[in-house]
Amino acid sequence: MFDVFGSVKSLMKLDSVCIDNNVFRLHYKLTVVVLVAFSLLVTSRQYIGDPIDCIVDSSVGGDIMDTYCWIHSTYTIPSKLGEKIGVAVPHPGVAGLTSKTDEVRYHKYYQWVCFVLFFQAMLFYVPRYLWKTWEGGRMKMLVMDLNCPIVDEDNKCGRKKLILDYFISNIKNHNFYAFRFFFCEVLNFINVVGQIFFMDMFLGYEFTTYGSQVLAFTEKDPLNREDPMAKVFPKVTKCTFNKYGPGGNIIPYDGLCVLPLNIVNEKIYVFLWFWFIIVAAISGVSLIYRLLTVFGPQVRMYLLRAKSRLSEPRQIDVIAQKCQIGDWFVLYQLGKNMDPLIYRELIQDLAQRLQGRDTV
Repeated sequence: MFDVFGSVKSLMKLDSVCIDNNVFRLHYKLTVVVLVAFSLLVTSRQYIGDPIDCIVDSSVGGDIMDTYCWIHSTYTIPSKLGEKIGVAVPHPGVAGLTSKTDEVRYHKYYQWVCFVLFFQAMLFYVPRYLWKTWEGGRMKMLVMDLNCPIVDEDNKCGRKKLILDYFISNIKNHNFYAFRFFFCEVLNFINVVGQIFFMDMFLGYEFTTYGSQVLAFTEKDPLNREDPMAKVFPKVTKCTFNKYGPGGNIIPYDGLCVLPLNIVNEKIYVFLWFWFIIVAAISGVSLIYRLLTVFGPQVRMYLLRAKSRLSEPRQIDVIAQKCQIGDWFVLYQLGKNMDPLIYRELIQDLAQRLQGRDTV
């Protein structure tokens, strides 16, 4: 029984090996969870609740009008958004067409919000999938059980020797391994920025300024302000249903449609505006850090010193002089996954091996 428990515990340790960093996890873990949760929330309101309710003449059935307006979209008049409610218009943007030049904005995207959010979540996982495929479990095989402070001495020495032999035989051959990870970091940044512009296009080119407009809206006088959320996600819209009359002529029926789903949508996209801006900013700073590590050997040396604080600086200097960017990346990843004491021994043995190569 204890052997089985120990095996399960060992497998859990292997699965806990870290092959990326916190910024990477911000994309494929936290952001994916947020987007999937919002997608499920909208789906539950859309397909389990009642996403639309339309008021229309009694000669047209309410259920028929609801279905028709949900399928064929509803509309508002943007020029009427600032009109006084209850005097000029019954609701923001809801008014009759007074001339052929009036701009009409049709609202269809609310039908697709749940699918788009799920699609975005999948896009955020793509860089993680690529890196996990390219990484191929290399770090897991190298670390094995050395992330645990209590390891049998014989096993520890044997596994350290395997790592040292691997590293010495493959030194200066890890650049491709490292640059594939750096490529995935760039892909993360491109993805989050690209999705900001994708959502802007999806919401009728209103998303890029959506959050800032909402902030400005909260600071304005309640009696003299135009709600930007009502512009992008109107709660009340118009819908026109054409039907044959008794004489065979076509009679248009105007209906007022209430969209309770947009109460949820507007809050989701306010949050996503701030979230995506924060993630993009953090990812941009992370790329600057990555450029410093790629083009700054001294930066890599100081980072390796920080990761192996228990080691002597002289040993770190020896390793830094002999290693390229890919070798540094592998050592840095090992430092994140191995026990600090075992990692110190590994650094000490590696420095001795590298010095020994020069004296041969």
